Amino acid sequence: MTRTLAILVAAGGSLALLAGAFAFQVLGGLAPCHLCLLQRWPHAAAVLIGVLALLLPGRLLPGLGMLAALSTSGLGAYHAGVEQKLWPGPNACTGGDISGLSAQDLTSQLLANTNVVQCDQIAWALAGVSMAGWNAILSAGLAVIWLLAARRT
Repeated sequence: MTRTLAILVAAGGSLALLAGAFAFQVLGGLAPCHLCLLQRWPHAAAVLIGVLALLLPGRLLPGLGMLAALSTSGLGAYHAGVEQKLWPGPNACTGGDISGLSAQDLTSQLLANTNVVQCDQIAWALAGVSMAGWNAILSAGLAVIWLLAARRT
C-alpha cells in the first residue's frame, strides 16, 4: 500500500465514520451524548490531517493522523465501558450520585439538564457491540493504516 493510498483509506475511514454518526443523528433520530460528540472531533481532525498529508511530504502528518485515530479509539473504548457499567462516566451525562443534594439542588439540576442524552445507555448496537465500541475497534484499525502511511514516507 502506497503512502497516498494509506492516507486516503485512513482519512476516508474517519470521514465515513463521521458521516455515519451524523446519519444516525439526522436520519435515525439518535441524539448524541456528550461522549459521542467528543469522539467526533478526532475524526474531523483526521480528515483535515489527511488532506494536508496528501499535499505535504513527511511523517509528521500521518503520525498526527494516527494520534487522532488512537484518541477517538480510546474515547470509544472508554464510552463502551461506561455503557457496560465497567466504570463511571462523566457526571454531565450519567446518573451520578444525588444522595447529598437538597430538593432545591436536585430540582435545579433536573431543570438545567432536560435534554441530556445519557452516556451510559446504549442507543444502538450491532452484533452486541455499541456504536462507541465499533468506533473503538474501527478507529484502532485506522490508526494502523496511518502508521503504514507514516512508514511509507
